[in-house]
Amino acid sequence: MKLTKGEAKPQGEPVAQADIRASDADRDRIAEILREALAEGRLDAEEHAERIDAVYRAKTMGELEPVVRDLPAGGARPQPEPVPREYGPGGRTADQNLVAIFSAANRKGRWRVPPRINAVAIFGSVEIDLTEAVFPQQRVQINVTSVFGSVEIRVPENITLRSSGSGILGSFEVETHEAADGEAPEVDVQGFALLGSVEAKPKRGAWIRDLRDRLRGERREWTDELRAERHARLGELRADRHERFDQLRAERHERREERRDRRRFG
Repeated sequence: MKLTKGEAKPQGEPVAQADIRASDADRDRIAEILREALAEGRLDAEEHAERIDAVYRAKTMGELEPVVRDLPAGGARPQPEPVPREYGPGGRTADQNLVAIFSAANRKGRWRVPPRINAVAIFGSVEIDLTEAVFPQQRVQINVTSVFGSVEIRVPENITLRSSGSGILGSFEVETHEAADGEAPEVDVQGFALLGSVEAKPKRGAWIRDLRDRLRGERREWTDELRAERHARLGELRADRHERFDQLRAERHERREERRDRRRFG
């Protein structure tokens, strides 16, 4: 059925994949593919800028698809962001802004991390401590702007930390690493430092407790499996030894009978 201009789709008619509204997470995922293409030399700086502009102007999934169609990671149709795993109680929280202008701002302790944090330090300092935080969603994006200021970010040791920021006459230092657990939270630090500093790194010894406990459970399960395999192997070796011993005893008995028969019958 063809719709006239301004006419809404009949209720109950399925929405095409291309018509699904794109989320911020969808745009960020496509932007990450473009960043990798730029780093690999598949796109030059001008093409990258044009496509990034198209990504953040896109309203639907259909508008995102052509942007990465000719790139290796863009062969598959972009899918809406899946509902992430819960790492703590409650659902998604509102974005949070931490602004320090000739002052200081910090967020630490036990708190629920929003999907997006905007940190701005202008002649000031911002401290973000995620080591005791609860992650209601898997992916967290921290947008940083540091102008003659400093932003310091601390994360648990068992999460993924990534960066796509840069320093302009300043330092933008992020100690990136990949968590061993593929379902661990991911923190992506983006932005720039202009005559300022940005530092993000794991705090040694600080772990997300639920992931740590799950890892302990998996390690315990793995140890139990190894113990069971070792026990089964020992049982097999014991059975083989008994079988071999019985065979040797039978052969010895047979040879003894043969010698006895030879002596008896000359």
